[in-house]
Amino acid sequence: MADTVREIERKYEADGSTELPDLTGVAGVAALADQGTVVLSATYYDTPDQRLAADGITLRRRTGGGDAGWHLKLPVAPGVRDEVRMPLAERLPRKLAALVRSRVRGAPLTPVAHLRTRRTLWVLETAGGEPLAEVAVDDVVAHRLGDGAVPYGTGEATCAADVAYEIHGDAGDVAHANGAAEAERRPAQPDRVATGVRWREIEVELVGDGDAGLLDAVDEIFAAAGIRPAGSASKLARALAETADAGRATDTKTIKKAAGTAKKPTKARTTTTEQQPKKPKAPEQSKNAKKSKSAPPTPHTAGDAVLAYIREQVRTLVELDPAVRRDLPDSVHQMRVATRRLRSAFRSYGTVLDRSVTDPIGDELKWLAGELGVDRDREVLAARLRAGLADLPRELRLGPVAARLRLWSQRRRLGSRQTLLAVLDGARHLALLESLHALLADPPLRPAAARPPARPMGKAVLKDYRRLAGRVEAALAAPAGPERDEALHSARKAAKRVRYAAEAAGPALGGPAKKFAKRMKRVQQLLGDHQDSVLAREALRDLAVQAHGAGEGGFSFGLLYGREEAAAAARERELPEVWRKASRPGLRRKLGG
Repeated sequence: MADTVREIERKYEADGSTELPDLTGVAGVAALADQGTVVLSATYYDTPDQRLAADGITLRRRTGGGDAGWHLKLPVAPGVRDEVRMPLAERLPRKLAALVRSRVRGAPLTPVAHLRTRRTLWVLETAGGEPLAEVAVDDVVAHRLGDGAVPYGTGEATCAADVAYEIHGDAGDVAHANGAAEAERRPAQPDRVATGVRWREIEVELVGDGDAGLLDAVDEIFAAAGIRPAGSASKLARALAETADAGRATDTKTIKKAAGTAKKPTKARTTTTEQQPKKPKAPEQSKNAKKSKSAPPTPHTAGDAVLAYIREQVRTLVELDPAVRRDLPDSVHQMRVATRRLRSAFRSYGTVLDRSVTDPIGDELKWLAGELGVDRDREVLAARLRAGLADLPRELRLGPVAARLRLWSQRRRLGSRQTLLAVLDGARHLALLESLHALLADPPLRPAAARPPARPMGKAVLKDYRRLAGRVEAALAAPAGPERDEALHSARKAAKRVRYAAEAAGPALGGPAKKFAKRMKRVQQLLGDHQDSVLAREALRDLAVQAHGAGEGGFSFGLLYGREEAAAAARERELPEVWRKASRPGLRRKLGG
C-alpha cells in the first residue's frame, strides 16, 4: 500500500561553523525536542539522460530512519512536493513505476547517485507538546554513479534489473533487464563511481497540515543569523550538479569538499567522522529577501510562438499522467484539455507546422481525448445530476432516487477508471508521447514559421472564427429539438478551437488575442452548458427506466428532466446576445481582419 505525504519545507546552506539559532517563541514554538541522529543511505534512480531530474522528480530506495523504503517525490509548487512512499523491497514497486512512466517512456532506469546522510533532528513543539515542524541538520556525502554501477559504499545489491522490468514489463524490454542484471553481478569499479561531494544543509519541514507562516518566520530568523536559502531544490539536484564535470574517479574514497576546506571533525555524541551540529542559540529578526520573476520573452517568429504553446501542452500532458493515476481532483479534465489544445494548435496553425506530420499525431490525440472523456464525462454528468437532485425540495424526492443515482454513478466509474488506467499503461499512449517529444526535437516547420508572428497567427485565429460564425448561424436557424442540439454542439467545438488558437497567439499578439480568447470562452461555456443539459436528459431518462424496472417511481427523475429541458431552452435564448457581443469587429480588426 502506498502512502502519500505532502512535504512543505525550506532548505538552507550550512557548513561546519553554522550554529542553529534558537527558534523557541517563534510562531507558537515553545520547545525544541532533540530526536537524536540517524544515518540514511539512499540510491537514486533516473534515465541515462536524467528525465526525472529535469522535471524536479526524485526516485530513491532508502534505508535507515523510520521511513525506509521506496520514495517518489513529485513537485507541486516551489518548496512543496508530494512524496509517495512504498515499503522497502528489492524491486521497484509497480505503482511507483507507473507514476514515472510518462517521463521515462522507453528508457531504462538505472542508479545515478548514492547519498549517505547523517541527520540530526529536532522537532519544534507547542507548549502542549504538539509537533509543528522538523528541523534537520544533514551532513551529506554524495557520489554520482556511472553506467552499471552499484551504490557506492554499500554492501546491498541494487535494483537496476528489477527497475527496468517494472518500467517496461516482461515483454519487449528484456534486453534492458538482462543488461541491468549483468551490471548487478559486477562489483563497483573505480571507473563507475565519479568523484564525490560533501556538504551540510538544513531542512525545516512542516508536520502535517502546518501553517506555512511558521516557515516564513524561520526564514527571517535564519536570515538574521546569516543562514542562506539553499541553491538547489533537492539533495539529488545538488549532487548531480556538483559532480557533473567531475569525471571518473581513480579512487572511490576521494571526496570533493563542495563548501571549501572542511574543518577537522570534533567529538560528538555519535560515532561519526562528520562534525556534530552546534546547539541552538538565541534568535534575531530579519526580513526575507524577495524573489523576482521575469516574464517569458516575446516570441520573435511564428514558429517560436506555436512551438512554445505546444511545448507547454506536452509538459502539462506528461505532468498530469501521474495525477490521473493517483485519481487527483480535476486531473482527468485538465489532461483532456491539454490533448484538445494540442490537436487544435496542430489544426489551426497548419501554415506554421506541416500537417502531413502533425495530422497523424492529431488523430492519436483525438483517440486519447476520447478515452479520457469516458471518465471525465461521467464526472461532470454525475456532479450535475447530484446537484439537481439536491436542489429538489425534500417532498419532491420520492423513492430511493439518491441511492439509484449513486449506484448508477459507481457502476460507470468502475468501468471507466479501469479502462483509463489500461490506456495509460498501453503501448499506444507511450508511442504518442514519444511522437510528441520527437516533434519538439525536430519540428516540421513551414516557411511561415520564420516570419514575425502577427500576420500568420492572426490569420489563423480569424480563419477559425469564420468557421465558428458559420456554425453559430446554422445552429440559430435550425429547428428546435435534436437537429438544433447537434448544431449547437458542433458550434461549441468550433468555439473551443477559436479560443485555443487565440490563447496560443496571446504571448505574441498581446491584449487583442487575449481579449478575443475570453470572448470565445464565454460562447464556449454557454454552448457547453447546453450540451451538458442534453447529456443530462439522456441519463435521466435511463435512470427513470431503470427505476421503473425495479418497481421504483420515476417522478423525481421526470422533474429533473423538465428542469434540464428548461435550462437548455434558456441557453438557446441567451445565445444571440452572447454571440453579438463576442463577434464585435473591433478586436478582429486588431488581429488583422
